[in-house]
Formats: sequence, C-alpha cells, structure tokens
Amino acid sequence: MTSVSLYWRIFGLNAVVLGSATALLLWAPVTVSVPVLLTEAVILVGGLGVMLVANAALLRIGLAPLDRVTRLMTTVDLLRPGQRLPVRGGGEVAELVSTFNAMLERLEGERASSSARAILAQEGERRRIAQELHDEVGQSMTAVLLALKRASDEASEPLREELLQAQEITRGSLDEVRRLVRRLRPGVLDDLGLVSAVTSLTTEFSTHTGLLVARRFDPDLPALDQETELVIYRVAQEGLTNAARHAEARRVEVALRAAGDAVVLEVADDGRGIGAAREGAGLRGMRERALLIGATLDVRSPDEVSAAGTGTRIRLTVPAVRKQP
Repeated sequence: MTSVSLYWRIFGLNAVVLGSATALLLWAPVTVSVPVLLTEAVILVGGLGVMLVANAALLRIGLAPLDRVTRLMTTVDLLRPGQRLPVRGGGEVAELVSTFNAMLERLEGERASSSARAILAQEGERRRIAQELHDEVGQSMTAVLLALKRASDEASEPLREELLQAQEITRGSLDEVRRLVRRLRPGVLDDLGLVSAVTSLTTEFSTHTGLLVARRFDPDLPALDQETELVIYRVAQEGLTNAARHAEARRVEVALRAAGDAVVLEVADDGRGIGAAREGAGLRGMRERALLIGATLDVRSPDEVSAAGTGTRIRLTVPAVRKQP
C-alpha cells in the first residue's frame, strides 16, 4: 500500500467535503437570490453545518493515530515497561508511532540502567554503614556493657541499682543497633539463603509490630543468585513495612512459591487497601528493584484478598530463574 503523508491525508479529507458540497450546489435545484431569501439562508446554513460535521468526523478518523499517541504519552510509566502502540499502515503517522515506541524502549533501558546503578550504590552504602555499626558502635557498646557489669558487681547499694539500670538501657540500645544492622544488611541472607532470611524477617516483624504473620513457603524453591535474592528480600521487607505503617492491617500473609521456571513472592494484608491513591516512594522503590532483575511487580487491592478488609496484595514474579555460580 502506498504511503500517504499526513498533509495529503488532511488535504484529501477536506477535498472530499468541499467536492461533495460543490456537487450538491451544481445539481441540486437550489438558487441564491439577491437579497438572500430566508429559506435560501436556512438551506445554506444547513449545508454549511453538514459540511462542518462531515469534515470534523473525517478529520477525527484521519488523526486517530495521533490521539492514541497522545493518550499513551499522558499515561506512560517507565516503571511499567512494555507499553507500546501498534504500528498500522505507513506514512508519517506510522513513522511517528514507530519513533515513539523506539523512544520508549530507549528510555526504559536508560531508566533501568540508572535505577540499577542507584540501587547497587544504595546497597553498597547500606553494607558499609552496617559494617561500621557492627564493628565500631556495637563493639564500643559491648565494652561499655562489660564495664558497667564489673562496676555493678563491685558497687554497693544504691549505686549498684543505678548501674544495673544503666546496664539494661545499654543492652537495649545494643539490641536496637543489631536490629538496625540486620535491616541494613541481612547477614542471614548471605549465610543461610532466602527462605531463612524471610522467615527471620517475618518473625522479627511480628514481634515488633504485634501483627499476625502467616508464612507459606514452597519446600523446593529454585536456586537464585544473590542479587535476585536480595531484591526479593527487600520487596518483602517493604511490603511488611507498608502493611504496618499505612494499611492498618491485623494480619499479613507472606508466600514464596515456584511457578514453572519463575519464583513468586506475595505479601497480602487485610488492611484498608491502597484504592486509587497515588503510589508512594515505597512502591516505586519496589518497582525499580523489580526492573533491576527483570521481574514484574503487581500491586492490587482486590476484594478477594481478605474477608476482613479490602487488603493489598503485592506480587513479585521473577520470570527467569538465575542459578547461583
């Protein structure tokens, strides 16, 4: 089919309308008097109205591809890759659609690369801070705790009671530092693997928030590399945090299962759901992490999530299992 430029397409549509109007004037039994009679004016105004309506309809058909491009431009989200327009026919409109699709593909690649660099840098900084907290602050507080214990053993009342209170405060602070270290860099993930790390995460979450956490883990999950396991762990961590801070939930379910060659993580709560609210930094951070490993993230608030509330379900699907070396 011969390509027709947008200019000639619009010209042709207007030519059809004007040619039809000219044909009607040539063959229709209509005359125009001077001065113009009322009936003739009504016929002329009616004919003009018909021409305008026909021209508007034909232009809408001719410019429909541009409308599709405009709608996609206003809704496209680089954190939800794969949105493309179908390329139909040829000419300038088809070239515009193809160029727009190519631009989206290039922007998605650049966004994924920049997100990967940012996330890797963030994880490196977390690892450094966790190491410093463990080596410097943790050891210093441990030394203080031992010194307080020696002092309390040799002190007399009532100084001993005050030293014991200071010892308990220091021990609580040391436990908090260790908890921060685990949140910054989950050592159990490196040592024991994904299932043990998520189990430890949910246990600690339930202890600190009081929420009931149900776990459903498949016994034989495929092996994943460390980067993929870390992304799954961080998404589970952020999903639990959202349930505690924003969802007003009472129960959270965390599932890890194999689905063919994919690994699926689900975090579902019985809270109030996200509804039509705009996604915050937490959810967008999860989407960026999903892009880092080529996974897909689905966030919904269906009624079937829980009988106790609307709820929110976060599902991370890692499509291609990547073996550990």
